[in-house]
Amino acid sequence: MSKPLVVILMGSKADVEHCTKISDACKGYGLETVMRIASAHKTPEHALTILREYEADERPKVYITVAGRSNALSGFTDGSVSAPVIACPPPSDSFGGADVFSSLRMPSGIAVAVALEPVNAALLAAKIFGVANVEVREQVKASQKRAAEKIIEDDKSVK
Repeated sequence: MSKPLVVILMGSKADVEHCTKISDACKGYGLETVMRIASAHKTPEHALTILREYEADERPKVYITVAGRSNALSGFTDGSVSAPVIACPPPSDSFGGADVFSSLRMPSGIAVAVALEPVNAALLAAKIFGVANVEVREQVKASQKRAAEKIIEDDKSVK
């Protein structure tokens, strides 16, 4: 069985650091990642070419889109692919953390999930894959167990 693929599509190179956090977290669940740059506004044909390339790939996949402001990239991606799309908008000083409104309000027939933290976007992708992939599901369970054990240890340290 081939590794599940997470396609991380960013609107500009300025988002590479944010996308690297997503990619690193995905790899912790045993997921393969690829990062690409395309703009729904500025390079729609290029974006479609990228999406068609990955849609032709038979592996199970999830797309994670990283775009701020109007975030057309997430809706554009969701309308062009059959796999799940997760929007993970980059941090923005202009909007007190992240510009989330355009990620939350999508038109009818466009079902983009939203995760604001890069590690949570990776976790959501892993949980999606885990529905049908036992290895990924076990990685998620192990991660949850480690997080729970840390809380228990932290609790013991403050008694």
